[in-house]
Amino acid sequence: MTTVITIILALAAIFCICMLGWFKRKKLKEKLLSVYTFKNYALILPYAKPYWIRALIAVLITIPVGSMDAVIAWSLKPFMDVVLVEKQTGWTMYIPLMIVVFSVLQALFTYLANYMNTWVGNKISLKIKEELFDKLQHSDAAFFDSESSGNILFRYNTDADIACGGLLGNMRMFLTRFFSSLSLIVVLFYNSWQLAIVAVIVLFGALMPMTMVRKRLNSIVSADANAIASLLGNYNEAFGGNRIITAYNLYDYCKKKFVTSVNNVFDLCMQMLKKTGIIAPMTHVFSAFGIAFVIWYGSYLIVDKQITAGNFASFITSLVMLYNPLKSIAGNYNSVIFSLMAVERVFGILNSQPKIRDTEKSLPLKNCKGDIIYNDVYFEYLEDKPVLRGINLKINHGQTIALVGNSGGGKTTVSSLLPRFYDVTKGSISIDGTDIRNFKLYDLRENIAFVFQDNFLFSGTIRENITFSNPNIDEKTLQKALKSACLDEFISSLDKGLDTQIGERGVLLSGGQKQRVAIARAFIKNAPILVLDEATSALDNKAEAVVQQAIDNLMKDRTVLVIAHRLSTVRNADKIVVINNGEIVEEGTHEELLNLGKEYAALYKTQLA
Repeated sequence: MTTVITIILALAAIFCICMLGWFKRKKLKEKLLSVYTFKNYALILPYAKPYWIRALIAVLITIPVGSMDAVIAWSLKPFMDVVLVEKQTGWTMYIPLMIVVFSVLQALFTYLANYMNTWVGNKISLKIKEELFDKLQHSDAAFFDSESSGNILFRYNTDADIACGGLLGNMRMFLTRFFSSLSLIVVLFYNSWQLAIVAVIVLFGALMPMTMVRKRLNSIVSADANAIASLLGNYNEAFGGNRIITAYNLYDYCKKKFVTSVNNVFDLCMQMLKKTGIIAPMTHVFSAFGIAFVIWYGSYLIVDKQITAGNFASFITSLVMLYNPLKSIAGNYNSVIFSLMAVERVFGILNSQPKIRDTEKSLPLKNCKGDIIYNDVYFEYLEDKPVLRGINLKINHGQTIALVGNSGGGKTTVSSLLPRFYDVTKGSISIDGTDIRNFKLYDLRENIAFVFQDNFLFSGTIRENITFSNPNIDEKTLQKALKSACLDEFISSLDKGLDTQIGERGVLLSGGQKQRVAIARAFIKNAPILVLDEATSALDNKAEAVVQQAIDNLMKDRTVLVIAHRLSTVRNADKIVVINNGEIVEEGTHEELLNLGKEYAALYKTQLA
């Protein structure tokens, strides 16, 4: 009997050695531990530094929480041997009380560890979200052109929660289970070194399935993240496009898109289950084999009087305590991998750099006069698909230049290059004789004011939307800006005046009122360069007349770049530039271009007709 068992143990040991060699040869162990676990914890740890005392307490508490399992398991040995076998009582009668006391302490420590862990985790999550939001705000315009709102919401908000909550929760669980397993293994060897070897071998075997499926999960987890982001996008569309959905009865269309997204998430979840669902059953089977072998072999050891009944009861209890957490870890393996990959996505963003950014040699832009030169400018959004070709344009300080032409000709692109929403592909743009790429971005954009066709208003009050560039502005200057923007009469008609709430995106204001709010904040900014991007094209004649008067007030003593669809609004510009298909085809005053009788004249006559 002893020989047979020795042979079985020897074969099991050889099996474990072979598996460890396989791990080393394939480098799976190294990759699993260093890349997907410790590396990710290392990324998170610097964020815990301001809260290191609470974090340290949360870590230290895991020692008694884990170790108390071993104390409870160990206490069964004297209880079984003295009370049940020898039929005596003595001090062992206090063991049940000790178990209760230790369990209560363990519960209290567990609560405290959860509290500390949650507090630190949320603080870290808030800090990471703050940095992610800062990254988002400073992203290039090209980034927003290609990303969906759902993807941004998931990557810049949800991922932070998954990363911090998942990793810190897993770290607490890992440390608790580590100290628990370590202490339980000590109890196992204390009771029987022969049975302990079997238990440890089974433990290695139960961990094997997790290392085998991890690599196959990467692509599915990434696809699942994208699918969830797409699902979130449906909610954003339902909110932002509610009027279009209602007006065109698009309920079925939007629901169909939503159902497709939901089904996609479901399919990916099922694929993940197919690849990882075997982990928990295999772990359960390995554990069952281990416990069965221990019972069989333990019975022999008891009969042979190598161990007592108390040793065996303590051993079995320790073994069950050791294997049960392992089963729960196997069952939650998907969430562990999901949180690890969320960390990679989060820090992939945090470690990225926008293409358009300041350099060490960036210069401040002070006392800007507003002399602008476009020198042989080429630009393309997509490679080998030019939008602008050889744009040469000079705008002197105080001049008003109007850009007109067919839709899609490149007018808005010309204005978007000035504040470096995008960088030119070839050529240069200069302000006051210096290439704009040499200026600090903040200074450059601080000297340019915009009034768009569809101006974005933030939820809040009218005052907040007008004064956010200068919240400490004095009341006299503010009232002057309101009057210049032809907004004073409208404000005086409101019960709460400037403190009136306007709803998300200014939904409670009309188009003309929104435009005048945008013009008022341009007055407050008081930038020497002004860009008007079809600021009146979406208004009716009455609203346009009021807004045009406000715009005329705003244009005084500034260098102005006007993108216009209605040619009647730019007749008085110092120069009109006609851009078609990304090239300047004509330039001159209104009268000069009419006398030429070419592109501008044809466009003007078409609008008159």
